[in-house]
Amino acid sequence: MNTILVCDDERDIVSAIRIYLTGEGYQVLEAYSGLEALDVLNKHRVDLVLMDIMMPQMDGLTAVAKIRETRNVPVIFLTAKSEDGDMVESFNAGGDDYITKPFNPVELCARVRSHLRRYTQLGGIPQSDSVMRVGNIELDDTSKTVTVDGDLISLTPLEYSILKLLMETPGKVFSSDEIYRSVWKDTPYGANATVAVHIRHLREKLEIDPANPRYLKVLWGHGYKMEASEG
Repeated sequence: MNTILVCDDERDIVSAIRIYLTGEGYQVLEAYSGLEALDVLNKHRVDLVLMDIMMPQMDGLTAVAKIRETRNVPVIFLTAKSEDGDMVESFNAGGDDYITKPFNPVELCARVRSHLRRYTQLGGIPQSDSVMRVGNIELDDTSKTVTVDGDLISLTPLEYSILKLLMETPGKVFSSDEIYRSVWKDTPYGANATVAVHIRHLREKLEIDPANPRYLKVLWGHGYKMEASEG
């Protein structure tokens, strides 16, 4: 049984989400501030986090930034805001997805299932010939690790999936829609902005000079590719 942490300062919302998720067979843990969420995560194994953004004591963005220091658990932000800037801010903090309130319970549960499935697959059965290398970047799909010049790099599940997709076929150009369908396994609504944010995060973690990347290249109007050479 998967365990989901629901964190929102509005107790009625937490209660409603608990009903939706327990009806789907999940175990639900509750928190009402970012500080409480961190405490729960220190005491329990959690497979996914639903995190409100605007909360007292510690907001959701700050809490998730702290979570990302030690954990790659999927995070879906819950918020009443819907501007593009807020979406980008949530991804910058380390979020994997973003859903606005009021939300459709069916959509919420579908997003949860999708992220749990992807997270489970990343930790699944080891496969042979799982090491991929491009330049000084190495991805080991057995241990689910990525290193640059031998140094371990911490990636979120989505960042890992994007990098793996690009490294599997160096030189091939993937459009934002293709990346979104392959990684998010969903209809690519708003794919350009979402994929661009995650590519930027990957560059910041993998490239010596993120503004002038050697590996993660963009072809304007076409998409992204993993450059096979270092030139």
